[in-house]
Amino acid sequence: MSYSGSSMSSGSGSSRRTFEFGRTHVVRPKGKHQATIVWLHGLGDNGSSWSQLLETLPLPNIKWICPTAPTRPVALFGGFPCTAWFDAGEISEDAPIDLEGLDASAAHVANLLSTEPPNIKLGIGGFSMGAATALYSATCHILGHYGNGNIYPINLSAIVSLSGWLPCSRTLKNQIEQSRDGIRRAALLPLFLCHGRGDDVVAYEHGERSAVTLSSSGFQNLIFRSYNGLGHYTVPEETDEVCRWLTANLGLEGFRLN
Repeated sequence: MSYSGSSMSSGSGSSRRTFEFGRTHVVRPKGKHQATIVWLHGLGDNGSSWSQLLETLPLPNIKWICPTAPTRPVALFGGFPCTAWFDAGEISEDAPIDLEGLDASAAHVANLLSTEPPNIKLGIGGFSMGAATALYSATCHILGHYGNGNIYPINLSAIVSLSGWLPCSRTLKNQIEQSRDGIRRAALLPLFLCHGRGDDVVAYEHGERSAVTLSSSGFQNLIFRSYNGLGHYTVPEETDEVCRWLTANLGLEGFRLN
């Protein structure tokens, strides 16, 4: 199932940009609806490809929402336009970051979750740049606001990052450490990070350092899994672990692993 995307403004004043998000694909739960997770694709991809994979997972109680990022010029590709959650000139946890683009994407995700029933647990996951956006959303949740200061409205129960990194990690770490409420909320939010040691797109070291930064910032319920020989893609061993972790941390019923 799918529905078309929306536009969203970010920042303030006359210089703010408008981002046109692409089509969103929805995978309905096959069993009792207990959780909703927005899943974010990687650079240049779209929501359709991940919705097809997520539909095959043995998680009948999860509703998956798979949006498509805006098409925009990306500095990493010399300004060539492609789907991207934010602009990036390099992939690194301390690289200069497109905060306006990140905030717009995080707000779009929060908006998708905002209409879910009140008894449903909410989560965000993603791959590569989508994983980076998911981790950024986690910091917005525990700080209580986006980078532009606007209030973050969603109560998250789980974050999954595959082959990703934490954007502007040093700045976010400082902000978290200065917030008593942020440290308290960080301790309550489960995070599951996975990274292949053979990743030649988002280097393994970036994923590992991001996990260390998050852990030292107060995310006590964080698991980091590494996979020998795994490149910039996912494998059944990894998705099986994600299924087990989501079932345990969201208290899901009806889990079955083929």
